[in-house]
Amino acid sequence: MYWKKFRNVGFVLALVLTTGCGSKVSGEGAVDAQEQFGCNVINVFNAGEYIGENVVSDFEKMYNAKVNYDTFDSNEMMYTKLLGGSSYDVLVPSDYMIEQLMQENLLQKLNQEQLTNLGNLNPDMVKMQEVFDANKEYSVPYFWGTVGIVYNKENVDPSVVESQGWDIFKNTDYKGHIYFYDSQRDGFMVAFKALGYSMNTNNSDEIQAAYDWLKEMNDTMEPAYVTDEVIDGMANGNKDIALMYSGDAAYVLSENEDMAWFEPEQGTNLWIDAMVIPENASCAGLANEFINYIISDDVQRENSDYVGYTSVNTAIMEELSSDGGTYFENSAYIPRVGYDKDEVFHYDPELKKQLSELWNKVKIN
Repeated sequence: MYWKKFRNVGFVLALVLTTGCGSKVSGEGAVDAQEQFGCNVINVFNAGEYIGENVVSDFEKMYNAKVNYDTFDSNEMMYTKLLGGSSYDVLVPSDYMIEQLMQENLLQKLNQEQLTNLGNLNPDMVKMQEVFDANKEYSVPYFWGTVGIVYNKENVDPSVVESQGWDIFKNTDYKGHIYFYDSQRDGFMVAFKALGYSMNTNNSDEIQAAYDWLKEMNDTMEPAYVTDEVIDGMANGNKDIALMYSGDAAYVLSENEDMAWFEPEQGTNLWIDAMVIPENASCAGLANEFINYIISDDVQRENSDYVGYTSVNTAIMEELSSDGGTYFENSAYIPRVGYDKDEVFHYDPELKKQLSELWNKVKIN
């Protein structure tokens, strides 16, 4: 088994070659979506580098349908396009964004009768889902994970990382040797947790203290602010310490045996990206079928194996992390659950605005 990561340009090209230019794809024994749902085209909007190689084409053959697949760089970009009038049938946003879309009445309830694979979902993750979708009526999880620290154990003593946790990002022994994810939410999460606060706090004194923590880090540590480039950077050993998402970390650990993963005892962000159907979807019946298809055993196996993030399907998560599986003994693959200092982000527009303004100030030298 080998690992392969998409890059957006190549990925989009691959999808064009796979799905064609609007022609209907037929498969032996396929269900005819047009006959069953009155439509046979869905528009799917997902994050980049986030789907298995054959997932879309196999669905098209199975349902004699066409999937127009588009990618976004951030939840905020997705939201802007949605408000701008772009029409989608399936979105894959993060937990806090789903909470916002629900509050703004931009989603429709899912058809539970079509979602026959819900019983496959990991119960620990389902409890997390209830934080932002209490009755699980609007969303079905796609991937899940945590945020943590990847470090080069040849250059960084594991005992130091374990004792300092998030404060390792202020340890001047590693000045100039750290990657810090360029995200206001993730950045402030680190500071809030390092200081013993909730990452959903709206206390002005705690927000100021977190800003001061991050500003000191910026001014003393020479951090490299990155997004997806952190993946190859750490796989190649370019830095010694990085703030990373667990799925990206799983890939790095598979590529470089010197790298290790740690979730600080101060707590971290537990996150879920989930599939939802916008209120104005044009083909909701087929969209529900697509969502149910994504959480089936075969698709979960392909998605998780190919992308590197944790399967939402319990059996597949256990299969891939067992002896002989792609993620056997890969410490980043299975998220930490049941730890009381870990949290899921909530949607808070005022906090979001404050952190956005402060994050820009953090990075000014």
